[in-house]
Amino acid sequence: MPPRTAPTERQKRLGAEIRKMRVAADVSAQSAAGLLGVDRSKVSAIEQGVRTISEERLRALACHCDCADQRYVDALVQMARPRQQGWWDRYRGSMPASVLDIAELEASTHRIRYANTVHIPGLLQTSDHALAIFRFAVPALPESEVALRLAHRMERQQVLTGLKAPTYTGVIHEAALRMRFGGSKVARAQLEHLIAMAERDNVTVRVVPFEAGGFPGAGQTLNYVEGPVPQLDTVQVDSAHGADFLHGEAQLSKYRTHLDWLEGLSLSATESVDFVHRLAREL
Repeated sequence: MPPRTAPTERQKRLGAEIRKMRVAADVSAQSAAGLLGVDRSKVSAIEQGVRTISEERLRALACHCDCADQRYVDALVQMARPRQQGWWDRYRGSMPASVLDIAELEASTHRIRYANTVHIPGLLQTSDHALAIFRFAVPALPESEVALRLAHRMERQQVLTGLKAPTYTGVIHEAALRMRFGGSKVARAQLEHLIAMAERDNVTVRVVPFEAGGFPGAGQTLNYVEGPVPQLDTVQVDSAHGADFLHGEAQLSKYRTHLDWLEGLSLSATESVDFVHRLAREL
């Protein structure tokens, strides 16, 4: 199989985990190549996510690296298996790869924790609210691009209503709830949609009111997606150039602390829904 020209975030993550396992065991790339029966350059390509690795070779390497965590190895094997096409693949070549990587992450998890200060979480936005946001892009997006992004956003939201929907906790600051993207009518409908989504068994909305004061990571978008084992959790944050994906142990710990802090400051789920109700009545 020829090397990939543009590995997905999932494929790059598998390669990074293989390298981390090898380095932790103090196994050289040359030694790994000899074990797997390939040249050293292919080991490098596997660790960059541009080459595949079979289940047999992956398990052999894990054994050689004395990796005793069977759940972790099984999760890596699952990542290494050829994946089925996802709905997001229909947008490949027409939308940024990182946007599609977010959709793939969300589709393969059992739990999502999300926090935002100035925006309603994407998975909880109405189409009119999302449309208003897309039209604030600089430089302005052509209508065809706006329509494409809106279609992707709406399709992405189905992850919360499907048969294997993950549990979702969205921590939203009062500032985001008071933003009137699209005007008062759109804003009221957005708040009512939040209330409706919060009634789902798998969705929890938590509000951080102004009176809660300061907190770490203020102004930052934080999307924490849990993996099949804790070592494979991923943090996705937005930046000026697009989405960044973080998975170092220190980074995961840092952002779990951020989320725990924010949830500690937030109103309870019931109080949060009542708070959103009051804001909706003001519009």
